[in-house]
Amino acid sequence: MFLKRGSPPLITLLVALLVTLGLPGCSVRTVAVNGLAGALAAGGDIYASDDDPELVAAAVPFGLKTIEALLAETPKHDGLLLAATSGFTQYGYAFVQAEADFAEEKDLARATALRDRARKLYSRALRYGLRGLEVRHPGFEAGLRDDGLREKTLAATTKADVPLLYWTGAAWGAAISLSKENADLTADQGLVEALERRALALDEGFGQGSIHDFFIAFEGGRPAAAGGSVERALAHLGRAIALSGGKRAAPYVSFAETVSVGTQNRADFVTLLNKALAIDPDAVPELRLANTVSRRRAAWLLARADELFLE
Repeated sequence: MFLKRGSPPLITLLVALLVTLGLPGCSVRTVAVNGLAGALAAGGDIYASDDDPELVAAAVPFGLKTIEALLAETPKHDGLLLAATSGFTQYGYAFVQAEADFAEEKDLARATALRDRARKLYSRALRYGLRGLEVRHPGFEAGLRDDGLREKTLAATTKADVPLLYWTGAAWGAAISLSKENADLTADQGLVEALERRALALDEGFGQGSIHDFFIAFEGGRPAAAGGSVERALAHLGRAIALSGGKRAAPYVSFAETVSVGTQNRADFVTLLNKALAIDPDAVPELRLANTVSRRRAAWLLARADELFLE
């Protein structure tokens, strides 16, 4: 959702946005808005190589609100809908839900408020994701929700749809995880799985194996009686590591937090988190921010080991 090096600076885009929205004449304004939207949506993640999560956390809302302002003018802009879906999901997880986890021990009220905010951010991301899929494939949501049409609906998607399938599923799953009391939303878990399985089938290597991260938590976070499988989670861990060349910390953290804690295997928990901490954030610049965030969670989990394990 953010801009790559060489793209116009954010302040330039802000000035352009304000000027564009004040332009008279529908056709002139539309052309200008579409041009600006394309520049913003196509830029990629300028913050991915940043090593300062706090700085990024403070800056991200500006980018997200700029995207929303442009979507108000061009509601079917494909690139902006993807940027909004991925952006709100990542911001909600890395900077809101994670902060809730860190704060819970000392301030339960604040943690509860942050999780409620994260849930709203995920729900917003989900709306943009479903809208984006609807723009690409009219009737998508209705077909996805129809048992008789779901397979056909998903079969119509292609590799180009993988980012939107993945981030829509991620937002949906995250919203469900924070809405256990919402039976209607919880009932959508199968739809989340369907989106992610389609994405995995179309492009296993997306995000250097990031779809496998989802399935580590999905398989490993459920008991066998509910359809979960430690063996399948382990297989997804292996693929995530292989596809990233072991350069992403997230798979190790996800497995440790779900499977190792669930099975009360403290030795594996410590080993996996130490592997995450051993990854050099500077080794792969485009993974610097993601690895910094994951390593921070790994350190926090290690510090809580005595709380998480009975022996």
